[in-house]
Amino acid sequence: MKRKDFIGKLLGGAVAMISLQSFRNFTDGLHEQETPMPVLFIGHGSPMNGIADNIFSQRWEQMGKEIPVPKAVLVISAHWLTRGTHITAMEHPATIHDFGGFPPALHAVQYPAPGDPALAKATRQLITKTHVGLDHDWGLDHGSWTVVRRMYPAANIPVLQLSIDYHQPPAYHYELARELAALRKKGVLIIGSGNMVHNLRMVAWDKADAPEYGYDWCIEMNELFKQRILEGNHQALIHYEQLSKSARLAIPTPDHYYPLLYTLALQDAKEQPVFFNDKSVMGSLTMTSVKFG
Repeated sequence: MKRKDFIGKLLGGAVAMISLQSFRNFTDGLHEQETPMPVLFIGHGSPMNGIADNIFSQRWEQMGKEIPVPKAVLVISAHWLTRGTHITAMEHPATIHDFGGFPPALHAVQYPAPGDPALAKATRQLITKTHVGLDHDWGLDHGSWTVVRRMYPAANIPVLQLSIDYHQPPAYHYELARELAALRKKGVLIIGSGNMVHNLRMVAWDKADAPEYGYDWCIEMNELFKQRILEGNHQALIHYEQLSKSARLAIPTPDHYYPLLYTLALQDAKEQPVFFNDKSVMGSLTMTSVKFG
């Protein structure tokens, strides 16, 4: 090994040790749990699910009662796409209404959950793959608050968001997410919020009230995704475009798919997936969600 390569490896290891020590210092108040918190991928669908009383929102509420109460929630939402990676680091994140054309009642919703600047800094130190910026401008978008407010309506649990660097490929996100694993043992609930199948251009608006209506390609891809998840074949899911020709229709853009990769990366080898809200809607969307742990 060349001298410069050896020094580079040595320095890299030292930086990683410093980052881990910083993480331990920041999270001393969050005691190590014998059983890690579960990890969730949630198909969030329409923003209206944030106020509607339906099978999807009811299941989110039930999930909040089934799993242990988290010390904090970290959401990777399909609706915060950035250049570089950022984490919300304010005391009081705003409720962002990042949509239009919906009833005033939805725009009026406020979810005043606190933030956690110390945990944001700890998470930044934990990630060595890239520099993580501390953000004080974003808040909680609808991919986050529509789900979390149904799980924890009291808004008394800190909620943070980690952005998605939209200029990076799928494998990058999977590898970055693996560095978040230590948070699970600190009582942090990590949620990926998107949709496995998400093609708004092909939505069948005339089927909005039809239960479980999906095009053939939508159903095919949803089943393929579930099969690979059950097999633990994460590489196939990282290279999703090779699964079927239908992948281009199911994922015309990867924004709503990337949160699934964050969830998969955090799966422990012994954890079996549990699917819920496994339904297609309006032809070209699936609400299929999965829990690990």
